[in-house]
Amino acid sequence: MLTLALQGMRTRWVTFVGSFIALALGVGLIATTGLALAATFSAPDRGPERFVKAPVVVKTSGLVRADTPIGERTQTITDPAPVPAAVTARLAALGRTVEDRTFPVSGSGLAEDTVGHPWSVAALTPYTLTSGRAPSAPGEAVATGDALRPGARVRAATVRGTEQVTVVGTVASAGFENALFFTDAEAARISPAVDAVAVHAPADRVEAAVGAGFDVLTGGERRRADPDPDRDEEALVSVNALLGTAAGVTGFVSVFVVASTFSFAVAQRRREFGLLRTAGATPSQVRRMVFIEALVVGVLASAAGCGLGAAGAPRLASWMADSGIAPSWFRIGEQTWPLHTAFWTGLFVALSGVAVSSWRAGRVGPTEALRESAVDSRAMPLSRWLIGIVVLAAGLGLLSLALLDNPGDVLKRKTYVTQPMLLIVGFALFAPVLVKPLTRLLTWLPARLPGATGTLARENVSAGVRRTAAVAAPVVITVALAASLMGTTATIGGAKADEARQQITADLVATAGGEGRALPDEFVRRARSVPGVTVSESRSTGVTVLEEGVALVKSEARAVDPAVHAAVSRLPVVAGRLADLDDDSIVVNEEWLTTKVGDRVSVWLGDGRKADLRIAAVLSTGTGGNGVYLTEHNAAGAPVDRVDLALPRDGAHSAAAALGAAAKAAGVRLLTGDQWVGAHYPGSSRDTGLGLWMILGIALVYTGIALANTLMMATSDRVRDLASLRLTGATKGQVLRLVGAEALVVVAVGTVLGVVIAGVNLLGVWGALGLLGVWSDVVVPWGTVAAVVGASALLATVASVLPASFALRVRPVELAGMRE
Repeated sequence: MLTLALQGMRTRWVTFVGSFIALALGVGLIATTGLALAATFSAPDRGPERFVKAPVVVKTSGLVRADTPIGERTQTITDPAPVPAAVTARLAALGRTVEDRTFPVSGSGLAEDTVGHPWSVAALTPYTLTSGRAPSAPGEAVATGDALRPGARVRAATVRGTEQVTVVGTVASAGFENALFFTDAEAARISPAVDAVAVHAPADRVEAAVGAGFDVLTGGERRRADPDPDRDEEALVSVNALLGTAAGVTGFVSVFVVASTFSFAVAQRRREFGLLRTAGATPSQVRRMVFIEALVVGVLASAAGCGLGAAGAPRLASWMADSGIAPSWFRIGEQTWPLHTAFWTGLFVALSGVAVSSWRAGRVGPTEALRESAVDSRAMPLSRWLIGIVVLAAGLGLLSLALLDNPGDVLKRKTYVTQPMLLIVGFALFAPVLVKPLTRLLTWLPARLPGATGTLARENVSAGVRRTAAVAAPVVITVALAASLMGTTATIGGAKADEARQQITADLVATAGGEGRALPDEFVRRARSVPGVTVSESRSTGVTVLEEGVALVKSEARAVDPAVHAAVSRLPVVAGRLADLDDDSIVVNEEWLTTKVGDRVSVWLGDGRKADLRIAAVLSTGTGGNGVYLTEHNAAGAPVDRVDLALPRDGAHSAAAALGAAAKAAGVRLLTGDQWVGAHYPGSSRDTGLGLWMILGIALVYTGIALANTLMMATSDRVRDLASLRLTGATKGQVLRLVGAEALVVVAVGTVLGVVIAGVNLLGVWGALGLLGVWSDVVVPWGTVAAVVGASALLATVASVLPASFALRVRPVELAGMRE
């Protein structure tokens, strides 16, 4: 049987090469994304950066801790309190100390995320002067990097005001911050609060001096005092989510296409199986032969795919790092389990892809097998009906259940990525019964045009149901995924922007540019002095709550004056009143476990204090951007980072001019409400957009190759049909036009099925938004869909016409007499 299988593979090498290519590329994709995903499971072990030369660093604790039945749980807080003066005095008595202060600085020539420090802290990194000298007087500073040189004058805006600063020296950039170093006295004037203290004393004596509530950091733990110490882990979280999505999508696409290709390859050989049955082969022998062939191809192709994955993963990681999707240090590790997973997945899919087809081929009688090979239009077997109904019902049922139970789940990436996959499989299982009516519908007009091309294309496509379904499968995937993923993200992004736009009634919004950066006090004072202007200051903070007794969950919060904020916003309150918010209460959204107005909830505030607050009002969940609201009293340590401004009815123009002058003087960004929404709610972030295109690009390239591969297999199997057309009088050009027309019809069938799947998915998203009270238009990415369909049509035409043109070089009489 092995000899017979190998001989058959040699005779029908085109079919087996096509299956090999599809499987090798599929395994290569799984291995590539698997290796990249495995590299996100651990961040590099970095040592201290800012305080590498400090023996001991003291700061107030940046964590809240809670004992739970499953152990202690911790969560970071947003606004740790400064080190008190009494503690700094006790530390100074132990040995030499250096007080660190960090505050935002903005101005022309400075990076948006520039921060200020006292010069004495620079030696702890250590920063060393590359040019100029150290600052020695007010108005002097040392800058990091090469953007500013000694002698440069910068109009620097800080929370204390704006003034001219002269750069007197530069230090080489350490890579983790853009800094401007002032004299110690000037830094203390600008930011009196001490953020951390470096102490030259034994750690045990330091611990005894500070007591509870402080972190005494030594060794590698000093990294906890660095700016954004968790940035590596946080960066890997987003990369992990992206690559997890990519692995899921590419894994599904490759498995789906490979299974379809192998099933089609077996279906092509029904006449061969009939001949074997006529020669005396038993059904089990036919099945064993098919499985042996699949095993040989599966082993070789899976091994080749693992080689492709091992070579492709480093290139993928390098591209992600260069494009900013992943951190610059992101590299592929030494893990090998993704290669094992990819190999055995490929082999399993290869064997699974031939299982049903081989069972059907070995089961029919010799005469029936020979007869059915001419026309392939019979109805689906009962088993396929049942599986198709179950999968399609599961896809639609899960979508309906999510809409009825928790519409917000539909807007999550896991849902809107996996939902189309179930629908794709469901519709693909029904392809044999959908292909024929769709073909009749799409070719109704072409079949009535003069000439026989339209009629022949319709009949040929309708007669080869399995061939049409196999060729249409890659098109269905490309169109459905492209329209669903891009359309869903654009729709959700648009809904978030619409929701934010409805909530802002302020005429102008002032920010310091960077997320969460403090606004200068000077601007707030000048804004309040403009007659008739309503000024609503707000602070970005956070609250932490223990959910279900086992998980500490942090929520974004904003501290406002409720009476003033009501004049510049329209919050989606569903219970209670915003006006009832006071220092003893909190406003939550419907996602909280407790949402009854009047109930009390226990929370940790942004500075780590624990408070029992009464629920004053409840906001709708919306798209997920409606957070928590507190008063300024419960946001100690959080700076004013946003000011909403309402202009007076009379004198609005002069008031706006005065505010514009104040903003320019203080280095503040002043935007209209629509401009602020446009700046903070783009269709999708750059990284999200690049990530989606990466996922789609991988899937589309693979499905494009699979489409061309399957069409070449299908066209090479029709050599005798093409010869028959030539013998009946058709010219070579007419035959090639017919082959091209058939390919376009198949692409049209796949496009319709893909559009239907995407339409169901987008309607589900639109329904979820409506149930959440956010009515927004569905964004259909027509440009992306058109590009995908156009590329598929071009590939399909070339991949079908090219092998047909080569086959037609042989005389028709010789082709008609060739054996299959």
